[in-house]
Amino acid sequence: MKKQIKSMSIAIGKILKAVQIGFVLTLLLIQETFAQDGNAGINEATTKVKSYFETGTDLMYAIGAVVGLVGAIKVYQKWNSGDHDTGKVASSWFGSCVFLVIVATVLQSFFGI
Repeated sequence: MKKQIKSMSIAIGKILKAVQIGFVLTLLLIQETFAQDGNAGINEATTKVKSYFETGTDLMYAIGAVVGLVGAIKVYQKWNSGDHDTGKVASSWFGSCVFLVIVATVLQSFFGI
């Protein structure tokens, strides 16, 4: 029985030692994390956002093209069926396409990207 208690106390001592070492290593890693340069992080984030913006602009143009095609089909169907509000539907779909293109272009020129 005494042998088991002694081996358990040795095991508990080893576990506590490992926990202490882990705690010290964690504190050292946290210190290393907080010691980074803030300007470098901001500059890296700015560079990444700028690189994504061109892809986003291309995506906006692609969405505008799809909306234009869908709108053209809708207007064509209304025109063939003889609906009276064909002009209103055409102007709303055309306005949507123009809005997407203008927003992408204005954002690109406004932010100088």
